[in-house]
Amino acid sequence: MPVDKPAPTPSSTMSEDLRTGALIYHRLPKPGKLEIQPTKPLGNQRDLALAYSPGVAAACEAIHADPAEAANLTTRANLVAVISNGTAVLGLGDIGPLASKPVMEGKAVLFKKFAGIDVFDIEISPKNVEEIVTVVAALEPTFGGINLEDIKAPECFEVERLLRERMAIPVFHDDQHGTAIIVGAAVRNGLELAGKAMDQVKIVTSGAGAAALACLNLLVSLGARRENIFVSDIKGVVYKGRNELMDPWKEPYAQETTARTLGEIIDGADVFLGLSAGGVLTADMVERMAPRPLIMALANPFPEIMPELAKQVRPDAMICTGRSDFPNQVNNVLCFPYIFRGALDCGATTINEEMKHAAVEAIAALARETPSDIVARAYGGESRGFGADSLIPSPFDPRLILRIAPAVARAAHETGVATRPIEDLAAYAESLTRFVFRSGFVMKPLFTAAKAAPKRVVYAEGEDERVLRAAQVVLEEGLAKPILIGRPSVIESRVQRFGLTIRAGRDFEVIDPADDPRYKDYWSLYHQLAGRKGITQDTARTIVRSNTTVIAALALQRGDADAMICGLEGAYMRHLRNVRQIIGLAPGVRDYSALSLVLTGKGAFFICDTEVKPDPCAEEIAEMAILAAEHVRRFGIDPKIALLSHSDFGSNDTDSARKMSRALEILAQLRPDLEADGEMQADTALSESLREIKLASSRLRGEANVLVMPNLDAANIAFQLTRMLADALPVGPILIGAAKPAHILTRSVTVRGVVNMTAVAVAEAQATAV
Repeated sequence: MPVDKPAPTPSSTMSEDLRTGALIYHRLPKPGKLEIQPTKPLGNQRDLALAYSPGVAAACEAIHADPAEAANLTTRANLVAVISNGTAVLGLGDIGPLASKPVMEGKAVLFKKFAGIDVFDIEISPKNVEEIVTVVAALEPTFGGINLEDIKAPECFEVERLLRERMAIPVFHDDQHGTAIIVGAAVRNGLELAGKAMDQVKIVTSGAGAAALACLNLLVSLGARRENIFVSDIKGVVYKGRNELMDPWKEPYAQETTARTLGEIIDGADVFLGLSAGGVLTADMVERMAPRPLIMALANPFPEIMPELAKQVRPDAMICTGRSDFPNQVNNVLCFPYIFRGALDCGATTINEEMKHAAVEAIAALARETPSDIVARAYGGESRGFGADSLIPSPFDPRLILRIAPAVARAAHETGVATRPIEDLAAYAESLTRFVFRSGFVMKPLFTAAKAAPKRVVYAEGEDERVLRAAQVVLEEGLAKPILIGRPSVIESRVQRFGLTIRAGRDFEVIDPADDPRYKDYWSLYHQLAGRKGITQDTARTIVRSNTTVIAALALQRGDADAMICGLEGAYMRHLRNVRQIIGLAPGVRDYSALSLVLTGKGAFFICDTEVKPDPCAEEIAEMAILAAEHVRRFGIDPKIALLSHSDFGSNDTDSARKMSRALEILAQLRPDLEADGEMQADTALSESLREIKLASSRLRGEANVLVMPNLDAANIAFQLTRMLADALPVGPILIGAAKPAHILTRSVTVRGVVNMTAVAVAEAQATAV
């Protein structure tokens, strides 16, 4: 009897708002997710002569004389082709090569963001194995590696085998081996916790596609025995003598058995591996598994069994899914960027079984390590150690590249497939730190922390389209409990006009300035706080009916909300005056300042003060640096602080330079533990080699990531120029120094910016509540 059933497609489970947002994301500001950027200057005639004719001939001749020089003179050693014919795309099936292009561009982005690898996505039309192999093999001179993607089984097995035979560069079908490597690590650790041996456990699999069979093949190479593995697919159990939907890759797992359904082979299973469809594993089946079973329900978006149901009947079960909202997420991004990083850097001619084993062991070992303080801070202060809910690392653990790439490079060297062996692996691992937190996923730790314990966030401009759309995202992601200030009828009509699915009263609370039962309490509190600043009772009544920032701040001050966001309309300083009146400064803080984050191609950089103090004194600069460091740590980043100036370590004796030098002295006295230095110029802050030439004894190591400016003009100009010229993603401004989480955005903020700042506000509220 069949055990699999069609699962809902990603399209059928997608909200209309998410669909619209995804289309806008792909369409604007320019179509697609990729572009090509030159890495060398082309500013004059000589540059042109070096880049093209006649200078380029020198590079051509050098490669002709020694092909290995291509790795030094071209991008080939850092260039991967992501190739698909679109026959097995995500949950969409055979949608063809053209429709698969957005997915392949997405895969290219992950390579670049996580491991700095350049990618050309190539969508091809052939479906015949020989034609696919001919097309792909012909690309070998261009690329350092091939990542096959979304090619259906069983053709994908033969395509990969033939290409590995013909090509002298790594060929890796991620749908198979990426999943298999993470599953291998999870099984390795799950069996260790359960006290079971790989060669003794019974493994039952639902699904027999490319990923499932690759997982089983890797588990066998890790010690599992074929006679202990039972497979079921859409036609039932894979048994000896079955003819329907059989192929040479499935045949080795055919058993001598009379069982024909998943329910008949699950008894006593130590490991369930699901790569099939949602709901096929029932609670009754789970009850009949062996003690301390490992359940890997990897179907998406609906697992073979929901973790909470499995836990109800088997509290001793260890559970992995493919979803980010449960522990133990099996996500291919855990490994594929870093496997290619290691393979490319050592010039590997293939990715062999030993390299895959090295990746398995590196991932499994990382999960067993003492949790990094950086990771703990990044994920809401949680420092969960190795256990049933942490069999594998988070896909966003910054240490993944530092463990996997060197392990893969070492295995390539030891097995003789590295054409450029890396002799000093410790130095190589150190060099990989340049990719940590340059992934463009800097916000992920705060999103994870916010989801763990959502807080009430009040939005002053609750009628604004950006806030309404952000509220939809915030609710879908589980980041916060929104409170919108605005007229209920206006909010309702705009929600409907924008096609949003959120509803007042069900999904979010509304504070109506014209009719809220707490009105008297609000204006009375406002008069109490601001009565000595010219606010009479009548004035307080009027303002609390009309000024939504005041209402938001009063809600926060009263404890009706945990954080507030305002500033989408009006001048920043007008909003700050209201926050100052009602929320006030945190104990011991001299004044407010604003910290702005820019996410660039080179990494994440924090700039302060971008909004508040026109000309801060040395004491205020030291204070803002200390407070900024606290916020930076919430992103899971160790702050490296540079106090910037036009002067470099005393090269100019001006008031501004002396101020920054004095600020460093104060900072060193107050917080000697902080890694900080100054005064220094911006290029000195961002280049360790340049800094060593100017002052070898500098306390700052590596690249500064917190740039403290001497005045508001410098900070705001630097922020705006970086945002525009580097096409950087801005986050903030983050208000520093307030007694409670209160953040003032700017009129140019986007929906994405509101969502990001919601996560920042929630993380801050969590920290202040401790």
